[in-house]
Order: sequence, then C-alpha cells, then structure tokens
Amino acid sequence: MSQLARAGAVTLVFFMILSPVDPVRGAGHSPAAAKPVLAHCERSAFRIVLDVGHTRELPGALSARGVPEYAFNLRLAEAVQQALIAVGFDKTVRLVTATAPWPGLVERAVRANGMHASLFIAVHHDSVPDELLETWQYEGQENHFSDRFSGYSIFVSSDNPDRAGSLAFGRMLGKQLQQRGLHYTPHYMLALMGRHRHQLLDADAGVYRYDQLVVLRETRMPAVLLEAGSIINRQEELELATPERRQLIAQGVAAAVEDFCATRIRRPAAKSPAPMPDRTWR
Repeated sequence: MSQLARAGAVTLVFFMILSPVDPVRGAGHSPAAAKPVLAHCERSAFRIVLDVGHTRELPGALSARGVPEYAFNLRLAEAVQQALIAVGFDKTVRLVTATAPWPGLVERAVRANGMHASLFIAVHHDSVPDELLETWQYEGQENHFSDRFSGYSIFVSSDNPDRAGSLAFGRMLGKQLQQRGLHYTPHYMLALMGRHRHQLLDADAGVYRYDQLVVLRETRMPAVLLEAGSIINRQEELELATPERRQLIAQGVAAAVEDFCATRIRRPAAKSPAPMPDRTWR
C-alpha cells in the first residue's frame, strides 16, 4: 500500500464511510463455518483478479534504494499469476491500471466486478509514515529508510459485501505465509501510526481491518490487500527483490487460494472476459 502518509507517494484515495460495529468483524468469529465445504475445488470456474497496486506514472512509495513500489508489485503479481495457473487456476487475471486515483481505484473494482471474479487480491509493498524515516546515502544519492519494522500485512474491509469471505481468505493467506517462515508486521496497531493505525482482526495470521480502501470496499467478491513486505526496510528490500522470495510468497498465495476455493458454495461458472494473450487486463 506503500507509505500511507508520504506526500507525493500516496496514490490510494480513501472514501470514508463509517459502519456500525458488527461481531463479524471481530477476531473470534469464524466466517467460513457457515459455508459448506466442497470435496473438490472447481478451479476452472474460479477466477482470481490480481490487482497490481499503483501505476507506472504514480508508482507508490520508493524503496530504501530508490526503486518504485510499482516495480515490486508488478514482478510479484506476475509470479503469483504463474503459481496460480500452474495449480489449475487458469482464469487468473493480472489487472494493470493506468488511470490515476481516485477514478483509477474505482475502475479497478468495476473491472473486477465486470469479470465476475471469485476473489480479488491487491498486490502491494509497504513503507512507513514520514516521521519514522531516516536518511542514508546509497550509490551517491540521498535516500530514506526505516529498519524498525519488517514483514507482511493483510487488509480486509468490513464494508465488502462478502466481508466474512474476505476475512476467511485473509486468515488462510496469513497462515500459509507463516508456514513458509514469514511473519507479519505489528506496526499498524501501534499508536505511533496515528490515523493510519488499524484494528488487528487476527493476531495469528496478521489480518487488519481497513474499511476505507476503495478496492476492498467496492468489489463484490471476497477481497484482500496484501502488503508483501517493507521495501523501506533495507534488509527486507533486498529479500523482496529476489526471485526466491517472490516464489515463496506466490506459493503461499496459491496454497491459500486452493484452501479457500474448497470452501466456497458451488456456483455456475461465470462468462469469461475476452481472452488476453498474457492474461493481463488493462
């Protein structure tokens, strides 16, 4: 999601809607319990939309070494798409949007809804607010960094029409990432985050509540936003830039999608969108 408080780097636009407290939003609720578990996941009918966060012109945060977040997002989304197709989810679509916020955020949700997607995953990389940044020299250039926090985070919106499904998938995703040796960052629940502080819905999986994110609120299918790790952390940036880390995350996402697909109620297959040569929707 990329440095939520940094001027010029932020491209997420919030449309604030306050919702009443609901027990579904709490960490103790098990959203998947009410849904019958299918013995077989219909992968050929299960479409996943991978939303590449930000745009080429408005690329999000800069890493500790000056690399735009968008470059990290695009490479990871490609790896996740390949991993999903490899296990049978051949209707996986990589969504690349050029329109700037806030119309661009709405456009992402509209496209996913138009494709009748079964699951929406926004792919991002994380940073920190400006007041936590420090300065260092890298290759003769002044850059900003913060090594205080590392790890992934997962966000869901209680205003999503299938908020129980969103939370269920978020939990599955967090557990799969942790089984691969990854950990979530706790800094979103700390007071130092100010207005960017969020409620931790699942303290085991690392799932946070963030109601105002347009791409999570306006999509009509279960939706999560994955912050794959902190690119403003100098060590984690190096790890996130490697094919090995991308493959590790991609495998975790694919395993979580397999688990989640098996819990969904059987529905008729939706009509496919026009075929794209590289399965990228622009």
